[in-house]
Amino acid sequence: MNPPDIGPAAAADAAGDNRHYLRALTDMAERRGVVTQEALYSDRGIKLVDKGVRVDSRLYDRLVKHKLRGNIEEQLAVEDMVSVQSLVQMAGAQCESDTLACLLVHALDGMSPDSLLAPIRAILLPSTIAFKLTVMREQHPALFSHSVRMMLLAVYLGIKSGWSERECVPLATAALLHDIGVMHMDPVWHDQAHKVTGAGRKQLLVHPVTAMLMVRERNVYPRSVERAVLEHHEYMDGSGYPRGLRGEQISRMGQILLLAEVMDAIFAKYAREAAAQRLSLTLRLNHRKFPADLVAHVLPVLQSRAMQSDMQVTQEDVQRTIGLLSSAFDDWERHCAGLPQGAPQPPSERACALVAQRLAALQKTLFEAGSHPRQLAEVLEFLQDDAQGLVELALLGREALWQLQSIVDFIHGRWPQLQDSQDVGDIVVVQWCNACAARLAGG
Repeated sequence: MNPPDIGPAAAADAAGDNRHYLRALTDMAERRGVVTQEALYSDRGIKLVDKGVRVDSRLYDRLVKHKLRGNIEEQLAVEDMVSVQSLVQMAGAQCESDTLACLLVHALDGMSPDSLLAPIRAILLPSTIAFKLTVMREQHPALFSHSVRMMLLAVYLGIKSGWSERECVPLATAALLHDIGVMHMDPVWHDQAHKVTGAGRKQLLVHPVTAMLMVRERNVYPRSVERAVLEHHEYMDGSGYPRGLRGEQISRMGQILLLAEVMDAIFAKYAREAAAQRLSLTLRLNHRKFPADLVAHVLPVLQSRAMQSDMQVTQEDVQRTIGLLSSAFDDWERHCAGLPQGAPQPPSERACALVAQRLAALQKTLFEAGSHPRQLAEVLEFLQDDAQGLVELALLGREALWQLQSIVDFIHGRWPQLQDSQDVGDIVVVQWCNACAARLAGG
C-alpha cells in the first residue's frame, strides 16, 4: 500500500515546529540522566554540544535556535527508558484497575486478559521511539497512560473483529504511537480549562500528520501503521481530520483507532457509570460517525453500566439545554433568511454551505434519536418524577450541544480568516458562530 498523500503544505506545517518537544526533553533531563552519545551539530556544521555532556534545561535555548543535523533521539541516551516490558507491565496494571480496561477484560468471553497483552509483547520499539515515549512518560504522563490504554482498546476491537494475535501487533503499535505528535503542540493544549480557538487550532489539526511523519521517518513499521496513525481523528461521515475521509476511505486499523479514541476520551472526562452512559449515548446518537460493526462490540459492554448512573438532573437542567439547542437552530434559520433572495448556492467547500450541511445532519440525527428540541419539549412534562428518564434526556441534550460546539470549532480551525471576510455568506457564519459560542459558554 502506498504512503498516504498529505500534501506538501500539511507536511511542512507538521515538520516545522520542534520547540515544544525540545522544551519537554530538556526539562526531563533535570530529573532523568540524559547524556549526549555523540557531539550535537547544527545542519550548518556548528558544534552545539560535545559528546558525553549531561543535558539539562539550560541547553534548550541553544538547541531551539538551530536546525539539528540528524535525529536528536539517536544522539542522546536516557536512563530508565521505556521498554516493551514496561509497556506490558503498565497495560497489565490498567487491566486490573482502569475502569474502561476492566470492562473490556470482563467482556472477553472467557478469554484470558493476557490475550490483550500478547500483541504488545511483540511490538517493535527502536531506541529512537523508546526515547520519545520516555519523554512522553516523564513530561506528559496522562498522554502516555492514554497511549497505553489505546493499545488495549484497539487490541480488544481487533480480537472482537476476529483478528489473530499477529494481526493485532501493528494495530497495537499504531495505537501506542498515534499521539506522539501531541508533544510538538503548545502545552496549553494539555490544560482542559484553556480553550484555544481560531488560528491556534491549526496545531490540533496537524498533530496526526506530525505523528505519521515520525513513524514514517523510522522506516521500520508497516505502511498500515503509518496510515492508521494519520487517520485516528477521521470519522466515517467525513467530518474528521486531517483529510476528511469517508467510510471505506479510512483503513480498517484507522477505523479501530478512531473509535478507541472516542471511547477513551469519554471515560477520561466522565466518572465511571456516567462515562458508560455518555459513551453509549454518543455512539448511538452519532451512528454515522463510527463503524457500525465495531460499535456493536462496544455497546453491550456499556449496557449494564449505563443503566446505573447516579447523576442528579432536574427538569430545569433539561429545559435549559432545550433552549440552547432551539436558539442555535432558530438563529441559523434567521441569519440565512437575511441572505439575498435568488443568490447562487455557495460552493460546497464554503463555510456557509458546510454549516448548513452539518446543522441539517445534526437535526436529522436528533429527530432519529428522539432528542430534537421539539421532541424533548413534548416529553419533558411527562418525566417530572422519572429520574432516569431525565438523565437520559440530559445526556442526549449535552451530546447535541457538544456537536454544536464541534461545528463552531471546525469553522474556526478551517477558516481562521473568516472574521475579515466581506462575503455575505461568511458574515452570516461569523455572526452565527459568535452567538452560538457565547450561548454555549454561558450555558
